[in-house]
Amino acid sequence: MIWNAFAIAVREIGRNLTRAFLTVLGVFIGVAAIITMVTLGQGATLAVKAQISSLGSNLLTLRPGAGFGARTSSAGVPHFTEKDAESLSDQIAGIAALAPVRAAGLSTIYLHNSRVSSVTGTTPVYFQINKWNLADGRFFTDADLRAGAAVCVIGNTVRKELFGSENPLGAKIRIGRASCEVIGLLKTKGQAGMGDQDDTIIVPLSAMQRRLLGKTSSHDIDQIAIAAQDGTDSNALIAEITLLLRERRNLRSNQDNNFNIFDTRQIAETLGATTQLMTMLLAAVAAVSLLVGGIGIMNIMLVSVTERTREIGIRLAIGAMAGEVLLQFLVEAVTLSCIGGLLGILLALGLCVGLAQVIQVPFNFNIQINVIAFLFSAAVGILFGYTPARRAARLNPIDALRHE
Repeated sequence: MIWNAFAIAVREIGRNLTRAFLTVLGVFIGVAAIITMVTLGQGATLAVKAQISSLGSNLLTLRPGAGFGARTSSAGVPHFTEKDAESLSDQIAGIAALAPVRAAGLSTIYLHNSRVSSVTGTTPVYFQINKWNLADGRFFTDADLRAGAAVCVIGNTVRKELFGSENPLGAKIRIGRASCEVIGLLKTKGQAGMGDQDDTIIVPLSAMQRRLLGKTSSHDIDQIAIAAQDGTDSNALIAEITLLLRERRNLRSNQDNNFNIFDTRQIAETLGATTQLMTMLLAAVAAVSLLVGGIGIMNIMLVSVTERTREIGIRLAIGAMAGEVLLQFLVEAVTLSCIGGLLGILLALGLCVGLAQVIQVPFNFNIQINVIAFLFSAAVGILFGYTPARRAARLNPIDALRHE
């Protein structure tokens, strides 16, 4: 009986293809919008997590000041010392690697090319903590650090701006007031939340202090980068670090911290959750068009019942049960909505592939959301098709046969 009802539904849809297409347009657009929003939202979540992850694995960054932003300026707050970094490394369990950092924006010159670049003075372990890999050359070593060697490793943006297509290895560039030899080229990382990660020059901390800036105070460490051991509870580690730094910075119990700890894992989780929430909100808005499409199906089915009143009367007169008539029109409504759902899925796949490339997020095909959207479209057909089907089933055969 269901198969016969489906065959009749397909035949009736085929008789009025234009009307059928306009009927399913709302469902078609609604399904496509939901799948596109959710798929691109999930891709954006993956992109955010990947960008945060590129900063380093289980990375904690310690900075002076009470927090981030204009209202939490670090002006007047003492920076860290190398002794602070040594104490953290020696006294805190759960730290896999630690690197003190001194950073500055300095003018860089090579032949006729010049620009201002972000220069970071640190130790060799910094490359491990921040997941830097080499495209060519080598990293500086502990021997270079002890000697205060005037060597540097540059990012790809610096290479393009200063050297163009020329091989930078072995060349000497002027950074601030000193000349440094380029010994390594970093692999490209791309953009992150704080800007271009490849616009960087990394030098030994001792060279930064002695040659580029000059060491005028023991409090000259801008930040301390820490990689936590795998499986370490970041909250417990942060609590231990906070306690030790408060002691070293002579903070009383009634004083707030004059430093902050940036946890990349927590930031990634927070941003991911925020992106997913926005995705769900957009999907909910897109779902409204499905309801509009359902109303369109109900209207057309009511018109169809009116147009086919005599046909319904004949079926009832020759012995068809009211349930069979109801099933016929209900199957027709569901068929229309399912056709709209399938067309919407095909459109959404095309849109997701194209838009993912445009906004540069991963294309994350999720079969679950496609199935849910299709089932939702079928449910819309049942919900909005029931009233017209019920009206058809309740027609009086005699009155239906008299209908002109």
